[in-house]
Amino acid sequence: MSGPREGEDCWRVECALKASMIVDADAYFQHARAAMMKAKKRIMLIGWDFDAAISLIREDEADDGAPVVIGDFISWLVDRTPELEIYLLRWDVGAMKSMVQPSNLFTTVRWMAHSRITVKLDSHHPTAASHHQKIVVIDDCFAFCGGIDMTADRWDTRHHRDDDPGRRHPDGSAYGPWHDATTALQGPVAAALGEHARNRWKGAGGDALEPVEGVEDCWPDTLPVQFQDVDVAISRSAPEMEDQEPLIEIERLFVNQIASARRTIYAESQYFASRRIAEAIAARLGEKDGPEIVVINPEQADGWLEQQAMDTARARLFEALKARDTHGRFRLYHPFTARGTPIYVHAKILIVDDRVLRVGSSNMNNRSMRLDTECDVTIDATLPANAGREEVIRNIRDDLIAEHFDLPVERVAAVIAERGLIAAIDQLRDKAGRTLRPYVTPDLNDVQAWLADNEVLDPEGPGEMLEPITERGLFRRMRGWIERG
Repeated sequence: MSGPREGEDCWRVECALKASMIVDADAYFQHARAAMMKAKKRIMLIGWDFDAAISLIREDEADDGAPVVIGDFISWLVDRTPELEIYLLRWDVGAMKSMVQPSNLFTTVRWMAHSRITVKLDSHHPTAASHHQKIVVIDDCFAFCGGIDMTADRWDTRHHRDDDPGRRHPDGSAYGPWHDATTALQGPVAAALGEHARNRWKGAGGDALEPVEGVEDCWPDTLPVQFQDVDVAISRSAPEMEDQEPLIEIERLFVNQIASARRTIYAESQYFASRRIAEAIAARLGEKDGPEIVVINPEQADGWLEQQAMDTARARLFEALKARDTHGRFRLYHPFTARGTPIYVHAKILIVDDRVLRVGSSNMNNRSMRLDTECDVTIDATLPANAGREEVIRNIRDDLIAEHFDLPVERVAAVIAERGLIAAIDQLRDKAGRTLRPYVTPDLNDVQAWLADNEVLDPEGPGEMLEPITERGLFRRMRGWIERG
């Protein structure tokens, strides 16, 4: 068994002197603010969305003299640090929505007037594609890479309390509970992510930027270190364009990691709609001694259009996999608060056995494989430098499950060790309070079924946008392996 391989399912494997996974945006925003305050020369912010009006921390938590609203905070950073330059790159289509908000427009104009703040909208993508990566690089020595955008609707704590007063849009209106994740990385792997960020910047029409040298430590003082001196693989997706070869490292990594599992696969994803991932899972379900597979999804996708595209495809895939699951080893669950409110799952996590920890921006849908730009990072204990990290990876998985049940991680770990992953989750579900509920396939109307079968709203690549409907389709491609059963 081997880990990620450069040139096949990852771009680079580089050392992280320190690394940690951060769960939920309350912690991420605090640590991002603390890390940016350590910046000396450059901060690069690469995002799908960015809202200058959100607060990174609450007013009553600010005791350092720095602003809490990110738009003011960015301006404060460059005014305080004479050599600091800040580059913000965001997807052009997504930016249009926030630009109509007066506070965002005013802040962006103010930033653009500053000689050391540069804002760019990235239009280098095919029609209907998006730039979905969420990366922050600080002085090329430290980086965040994962699934959390610095935008509205993201902040929540790991408690996911009903009616938490902190879950407010900038205009004061409330939004629902939200579950998310990212990583913090320091060392050569952060420098590699800095190289990737500079390449993205140049590809969007920006100036060529030189690497930052001479800064070694921007790790937030309050962030616990989970890993030290580990090798981290960086995997990407990017669509084929006239001036760009496609990158399918993420798709290959999903397939390889699913194939490598011995005992368990635990995944959290915003969607479950990828045909290739479903095919890889189906192959494992057919094995007599294959792994248990658990996927955590939101109850519904966020927005009517996403529900039509992703939820209908999920129903098709789930039913197809259920037909193959003769050994009862596949489950899909949704998290709920103590009062029964659905918790929206935006995290993109894959944990294989106690060997692989993968966090990034890619979802389990077609777009993330070949149409949108994505970036994931993986710590794999089979890499020689990572030997002995299995316990940490297992504890991270158990801690995620414990969050969903609002239980001590020690109790969850003990039940999993005794009963196995699926039986443990089903036993822990028999309690009041926060919980996981199993997915129930909805009835699809004719329009929803047609959309799912033809992948109209979740294409696998830019070429498929132009294919005749009769020549593509999620369900038709799956019929072969369903019938082979």
